Amino acid sequence: MRATQALGRYGESLAERHLVEQGMVVLDRNWRCELGEIDLVARDGDTLVVCEVKTRRGLGTGGPLEAVTADKLARLRRLAMRWVASHGVHPSAVRVDVVGVLRQGPGPAELVHLRDVS
Repeated sequence: MRATQALGRYGESLAERHLVEQGMVVLDRNWRCELGEIDLVARDGDTLVVCEVKTRRGLGTGGPLEAVTADKLARLRRLAMRWVASHGVHPSAVRVDVVGVLRQGPGPAELVHLRDVS
């Protein structure tokens, strides 16, 4: 496994734990189809949450949240509809969240959770 893949998995694990601590139920992780990938799919009450996780080691290329562009958000909305259709569920609402994880050196990582960014 490459270092960037390991860092990404680390960030996704932290994000998953955070979502569960917030009372969400994680339904899927790294779900893929021909349109792309959803890092985490969760349920927050009656709302389906599609969560993009961005993890960085430093700020040299910008913060983790800056990596989520309008194009990426549009793709996540399309992926959310595909996930719903493929799983036959009918949530009352669907939202897109973004979790940014910054791991600079030793010590705990910084985690920022933005809800309903779409």
